[in-house]
Amino acid sequence: MRTNTHGTRWLLAALLTLPLLVLSLTAQQTNSLVINGQRGQAKVIQVEGRNYVEVEGLARLTNGSLSFNGNQIVLSLPGSGEAPTPASAPPASGFSKDFLTAAIEAMSQAREWHAALKNAMERGYPLSEDWIGPFRRQTQQSVRLAGVAASTEADKNLAALLGNVVNNMNSLSDKYLQLTKNMTYFAPNALESDPIDQKLRACGHSLAAMAGSNQFVDDGTCH
Repeated sequence: MRTNTHGTRWLLAALLTLPLLVLSLTAQQTNSLVINGQRGQAKVIQVEGRNYVEVEGLARLTNGSLSFNGNQIVLSLPGSGEAPTPASAPPASGFSKDFLTAAIEAMSQAREWHAALKNAMERGYPLSEDWIGPFRRQTQQSVRLAGVAASTEADKNLAALLGNVVNNMNSLSDKYLQLTKNMTYFAPNALESDPIDQKLRACGHSLAAMAGSNQFVDDGTCH
């Protein structure tokens, strides 16, 4: 008799619980998940104010795949774990590293050439090609190496201006070499008012500014 009473109580409890379970299920609200840019949708079930997405539908919507690892469900999305495809690099607008190093060396050689010429004139040393020649050749070689290293558009534009520096230094040196050869007097400070030298100094400031900013800006001083 006691056994029947226990059975009756268990059955009664089950019957009382069943409506609660049915009520809980009917309280669920079914929606759908849509991802912008993707075709299709995945089922979303709302339980007690929380939204749950059907993983199979989510995998299908995102073109992913499902796998199982013990009690875990693994959703693999396209491209996960892979290196992103690099975007096309924008064209370089500044100077390349190798060129800038070579260009600075070329400008340094030109300054040494200019300083040697200026010092000799101020001290009244006789000018000769044997003395000027090494400075001339070293600077020309440095400018050629900078031209070989040029790769960006800015590199090539600046390399052309470095060529103009060599041409102007040649003109300046040849001018005073010829005056010396002709035994024509020139003042020790003649470079201060020489138009070629003034142009070279303005160009030097412009080149230094471009190297410092890593941008080519042609202000016309090196032409």
